[in-house]
Amino acid sequence: MALGLAAKKEIVAEVSEVASRALSVAVAEYRGMEVAELTDLRVKAREQGVYLKVVRNTLAKRALADSKFADIDSALTGPLIYGFSIDAPGGAARLFKDFAKGNDKLKVTALSIGSGLLGPEKLDAVASLPTRDEALAKLLATFKAPVGKFVQTINEVPTKFVRVLAAIKDEK
Repeated sequence: MALGLAAKKEIVAEVSEVASRALSVAVAEYRGMEVAELTDLRVKAREQGVYLKVVRNTLAKRALADSKFADIDSALTGPLIYGFSIDAPGGAARLFKDFAKGNDKLKVTALSIGSGLLGPEKLDAVASLPTRDEALAKLLATFKAPVGKFVQTINEVPTKFVRVLAAIKDEK
């Protein structure tokens, strides 16, 4: 069924609004996938906080034109599904990578984290980006390390003194 102008404007506005909040976008070709497989992909996307949308490429180009993902328009050919990572920059890439392990029909064609177009060869790098909680944990560990090392160094002085006294006692 053909979309009217009002419906097209609504789709463009929706995708544009999601793109403005998204941290990254992953685009995958889904040619040959069954409806049940796409439904399974959508369920997994909801669980992981990824917004999935199948949109005509011309509408997607219009929606992404004024966003930080405008450079991805050269890769928008064929039947594509768009995954926008809302919570973690690697969320959509991780979703597509994990789903493609069990389904060879899903092929990632392009990625963008707002700093330019990335090809499908960068999928592993983007998918391995930490989530917000993982990044905070690493940051906390980085802040904690110097303090822990300082306390260990301070504690080493009396410990070394006790060891020297024990060695002298053992000698006598």
